[in-house]
Amino acid sequence: MTAIAAFDPVTVTPRDLHFANDGGKSNAWLSGDRVGTAVFNALSLVFPEGERMFMDAVRHYRPQLSGRLLEEARAFIAQEAIHSREHISLNALLDRGHYPVEAIEAEMRRRTAMMRERGPMTMLCVTIALEHFTAMMADWFLQDDSLLASAPADIARLWQWHAMEETEHKAVAYDVFLEVTRDWTRKQRQTVRNRTMRIVTLLFTRNIAHFAAMLLEADGMNPVEAHARALWFLFGKPGLFRKSWKTYADWYRVDFHPWSHDNRDLLDAWRQRFPAAPHAA
Repeated sequence: MTAIAAFDPVTVTPRDLHFANDGGKSNAWLSGDRVGTAVFNALSLVFPEGERMFMDAVRHYRPQLSGRLLEEARAFIAQEAIHSREHISLNALLDRGHYPVEAIEAEMRRRTAMMRERGPMTMLCVTIALEHFTAMMADWFLQDDSLLASAPADIARLWQWHAMEETEHKAVAYDVFLEVTRDWTRKQRQTVRNRTMRIVTLLFTRNIAHFAAMLLEADGMNPVEAHARALWFLFGKPGLFRKSWKTYADWYRVDFHPWSHDNRDLLDAWRQRFPAAPHAA
């Protein structure tokens, strides 16, 4: 028996939404902030390749699932597929003749290929660690919409919809991990989880800062300033990663579960803003 039963189930509903992203053509669509815009664009550029790996990681273990968890896994895959589609559409607005989009995408393909070569369990462990990061960022976006308040309306809605669905499915991959490792000891699980998270934390935060700096350099900012300002946005002000450090630290607890941080009330409030239009899996 896994720890899943300790938490009331949350229904995962793919919403097949499309967003008009023309506002994303600006290099300062985030309230006139070039640095913040570069950070968000860097996140958007890494999502499609990362989400493909998340889908494949969960899909690999579907034959071992049943009942509600199997349905949640299917819904998770559908949600991530739609997220990937919408971010590909957003990323297409970036001028590939001006920005190093192809270099960033190639680097992401290289990195995910390395994970794939290590096998499905490594892919799943990396998935649950990165899902913790996306859930942390999503919680902040949904709690405080001031950061996106001056962004083009559909760009803001895209990020808010994505954050809502990341919150909705934040435990699915983790519950798959619990199910397929049910014969492991709790110590074995924690050791693997913690080792994975330490590596993911270093690589993910470094990559986002580096990719954002690459975009800023293409706009003429010198490399030292570009890296410093990207890091400040992430860890200083507004502190995209810094503000969630308590939730991040919860990962290392032996009894961790994504719904230990119970933000269902916040999720329910945001669900009212988006129609639950199911997507055919």
